[in-house]
Amino acid sequence: MFNKILSTCILLGVCCAPLAAAAQQDDHAQQQQQQYVQHKEWKSGYHMNHDDWNRGQPVDYRANHLQQPRSGYEWRQIDGNYVMANTGTGVISTVVVVRH
Repeated sequence: MFNKILSTCILLGVCCAPLAAAAQQDDHAQQQQQQYVQHKEWKSGYHMNHDDWNRGQPVDYRANHLQQPRSGYEWRQIDGNYVMANTGTGVISTVVVVRH
């Protein structure tokens, strides 16, 4: 009986280890996303680099007390900044530093 319990515990540990590692990677990526990096060039009218925009996470403007984006614009959280930009052109409308 003890051997069955031990075998089951070992099997669960082996099967769940990749899931735990993936969760840790997600937590690390989220922490990096929220860590503030100053981008002096990010201001209204600046054409944002597609790589920067694409690594940002979409943001619920209501939950974060941000203004509603105009049609064709979206908020993203990038490097500890909320950035609203045109989704087609990447031209920035507004940048707000994330405050937690």
